[in-house]
Amino acid sequence: MKTKVVVVEDEALLLMMAVGIVEDAGLEALEAHNADEALMLLESVPGIRILFTDIDMPGSMDGLKLAKAVRNRWPPIEIIIVSGMKQPDKDELPERGIFFPKPYDSRQLCDALVRMAA
Repeated sequence: MKTKVVVVEDEALLLMMAVGIVEDAGLEALEAHNADEALMLLESVPGIRILFTDIDMPGSMDGLKLAKAVRNRWPPIEIIIVSGMKQPDKDELPERGIFFPKPYDSRQLCDALVRMAA
């Protein structure tokens, strides 16, 4: 069974690209366009192991708030945060969270996903 990854990205083209990277890593991508959709997936789909989220997106919370909520509610889930707009400070990242600036290196991202899924 493939490791499940929730991919949260509001821009369609970037979502397709991120899903491709997750699938290239041999993992299963579950798409969400905002934090609310991501939380619905986390609540309803068992066995999600990784959250891969953009910071800037519409809705009730941004990617950093989503990452903190996931860390508090589902501590074992690994977290990757990406953004082309801002570089979060270390203390803004959840414990064990990894940040990649956009445009990200797909090979480095793929390697991080594989490590997290192991």
